[in-house]
Amino acid sequence: MRLTRREFAQSALATGIAAALPAGLLSGCTVSSNAARTANSAPVPNPYPRQFDSSSEIPFPKNFWWGTATAAYQVEGAWKEDGKGESIWDRFAHTPGKIKNGDTGDVVCDSYHRWREDIALMRAMNLNSYRFSISWPRIQPTGSGPANSKGMDYYSRIVDTLLEAKIRPFVTLYHWDLPQILEDAGGWPNRDTSSHFADYVDLVSRTLGDRVSDWTLFNEPLGFTYNGYLDGTHAPGRSSIIDFLRASHTVNLAQAAGFHALKAVRPLARVGSAFSMSSCEPATNSEEDRLAAERCHAMTNLWFLEPAMNGRYPEALSFLPETAMRIKSGDLDKMRAPLDFIGINLYYRAIASAPGTMERLSHTQEWLFPVKTVAGQQGPRTDNEWEVWPQALYDVVTRITRDFNRPAIEITESGCSYNDGPDASGVIRDARRIEYHRQYLQALAQAISDGADVRGYHAWSLIDNFEWAEGFRQRFGLTYVDFKTQQRTMKESGRWYGNVALKNALPALR
Repeated sequence: MRLTRREFAQSALATGIAAALPAGLLSGCTVSSNAARTANSAPVPNPYPRQFDSSSEIPFPKNFWWGTATAAYQVEGAWKEDGKGESIWDRFAHTPGKIKNGDTGDVVCDSYHRWREDIALMRAMNLNSYRFSISWPRIQPTGSGPANSKGMDYYSRIVDTLLEAKIRPFVTLYHWDLPQILEDAGGWPNRDTSSHFADYVDLVSRTLGDRVSDWTLFNEPLGFTYNGYLDGTHAPGRSSIIDFLRASHTVNLAQAAGFHALKAVRPLARVGSAFSMSSCEPATNSEEDRLAAERCHAMTNLWFLEPAMNGRYPEALSFLPETAMRIKSGDLDKMRAPLDFIGINLYYRAIASAPGTMERLSHTQEWLFPVKTVAGQQGPRTDNEWEVWPQALYDVVTRITRDFNRPAIEITESGCSYNDGPDASGVIRDARRIEYHRQYLQALAQAISDGADVRGYHAWSLIDNFEWAEGFRQRFGLTYVDFKTQQRTMKESGRWYGNVALKNALPALR
């Protein structure tokens, strides 16, 4: 789940990429005219959002997956129990000033001990899929070597209980909690981390792969490379453009290495990744802004998808700094991984425009990445100031469908922060969350009707949890958590979502 990955182009490459690169590192190829041609052919969004039909019940495809998503560090707690090693988020959250209110993931929702309660919530919501992540340092405390049996047993019990409840265990192998020992050895900028990740994937798939058939390799690789290595707002808290570029390339290598490692053990497994995506709309109909929107799309949505599917980096920058990224001969082929599905995490949109000539001449970073983006302003805002814009989900799903030859798609995350609490009768009346999911599901149903092969939708999140640098300030859950007592109370949105899952249909608005 992302909280500070927001408009990547706005603050990431615009923070001084080219200026931060040492002389001699900028070797690479220039962007071809393909990006411009794509920009000229891409439709300009209507300035007003499409109104999706809600006058009648909207059915979803047979065997559609209705689920929720969580992440290990955000819900488990038990941060040093049963042999678990230190993760980069343990270290980061314990560093003063990094997390609002000094919150940590030491206990959070205590799902390490209360996971049966959480599965009971899913059953009460009629869900048939649960996307959860495995904590790498709970399996390999030092990032390598044999499995910690207590950690593996914990996840094995979850898998078995989910299957008994007729809920698909949808496992994410990496949701940002790198073993701290591997970070001390260089972290994701170190190419060796790719082989460590493949070994970890092999280990987990050998133990759980007889019961788990659906796997997500990475959650939001753009989020953890950018926030962790460029702007420093997330673990491990580095602020280096070189680290970001090298981490990007290592993760792309690791994504393919993990894919092939898992397939070698479980050839019939369905393996994909969950990519953070936003629709990137041009601010105007000018050719320059359309090209800027295409570059925004390439960086925001394709930086880790295009390498896996097509063995190349998308045309996001003015040129690719291959030497800075330490791209070696043969690496492009090594990045290839024919993902069985594309996971999409989507919350909002971005508006892109081209910087003026003088801006590009006076700011090196805008020469390297000639895009300015701002958040959309027309839609209503959530409690953490994200714009609600269901058209964004429709636009991205249909764009990925068109550009990647109608792949299988899973909506691996979508959701909203509204901090409604219990009223005098103990009921959490979060009508805005219901409206958010209703609108986004309407948009998704229209994308399916228009030809997209979407297999499932996973609301972020099952329960209120630790929202990274925001700590406990933002509540995304369908279930309210009292973090002092750990009591769980299903919100009205959870009951509504459970009814949608039961009927496999979105009810008509009366």
